[in-house]
Amino acid sequence: MDTKDTNSEFISPETIPPSNTIVPPEFQIQPADALITTLPDAQPDKKAKKPLTPLQESFQRLRRDVRAMTSISVIILFILIAIVGPPIYQRIGSVYQSPINGPVSASVYHGYSHQELSRTDEGPSAQFWLGTDSLGRDMLARLMQGMLISILVAIAVEIIDIILGVTIGVLAGFYGGWLDQFLARFTDLMFAFPGLLFLILLSSTLGPWADDNLSKIPVLGGNGNARLLLISLGLAFTVWPLMARYVRGLTLQLKEQQFIEAARTNGTSNVGIILRHIIPNLFSIVIIASTLNIVNTIVGEAGLSVLNLGVKDPGSSIGLMIAAGTETIDSHPWEILVPTLALAIIVVAFSFLGDGLRDAFDPRSKD
Repeated sequence: MDTKDTNSEFISPETIPPSNTIVPPEFQIQPADALITTLPDAQPDKKAKKPLTPLQESFQRLRRDVRAMTSISVIILFILIAIVGPPIYQRIGSVYQSPINGPVSASVYHGYSHQELSRTDEGPSAQFWLGTDSLGRDMLARLMQGMLISILVAIAVEIIDIILGVTIGVLAGFYGGWLDQFLARFTDLMFAFPGLLFLILLSSTLGPWADDNLSKIPVLGGNGNARLLLISLGLAFTVWPLMARYVRGLTLQLKEQQFIEAARTNGTSNVGIILRHIIPNLFSIVIIASTLNIVNTIVGEAGLSVLNLGVKDPGSSIGLMIAAGTETIDSHPWEILVPTLALAIIVVAFSFLGDGLRDAFDPRSKD
């Protein structure tokens, strides 16, 4: 009997001859530790890029908005001209021999209230860069002062608007009750009552009192600016209900969110919820509404000055310059064109900026 193994084709592993084939390194089996250290993309010390927050994404969209960024540049330029321009402009030029006033330095004839009656209704020149008005006053100096007045009034109005609007809107939306009912009825009343008519009534009735009592204040009331405080308060009183309504509506949505319920579960008080969670999430709506309200504020102040109910001579504002230019529109149209063009540029810049902010901070306007 043949005792040989029937599986004659079986060959023991020890008898396998060595192969002469060279296996490339990338196909060789390596230990797990060696595999980890040889991975080309393995960089343990490099941190992963953090995702952008919603606020950062909004600012990123704003930076890509050409109109909004151009408007920001124009607004910053106008602010710098209004603040830094007058002291620089008053140091440019030599002493002028006036036939009426004698030797006059540049700091005097480049002032917005100095009258050089021998140089009335002049066009742009090396001495008066934008010419003079019907009283011989420097148009550029008066324009810079007018822009400064518009900026100051807009800032004062928006500060009052934000404080009152956010405070009352948050309280009405968060607590409800009689405060919410009062806000609803009061805003309906303010929307039904024309704001410009209220300002005209306020300025015509209390304007003489402001001229007599507020003119003694060195910064506020001097040089015909006594009614600025009155105008600012009147404008703020007409615009804050709209801000409060915006804030109330967003507060009603925020207080039903899950993170507010989580804060209540953790024992956070109502004041803490308002300060830590509600108000920070109102940033976008407050900025957008404030930017759009600035346009109405500037136009409202200029309109009152055109109607001779705002800044008085020898003060200067854009509206007052427009009102003075209407008297010489046929013979010297330049005098009304300059302030009108400046007012139009400011209004358009703030309007485009408001639209850009609304598009950037609106979560539905994703790229």
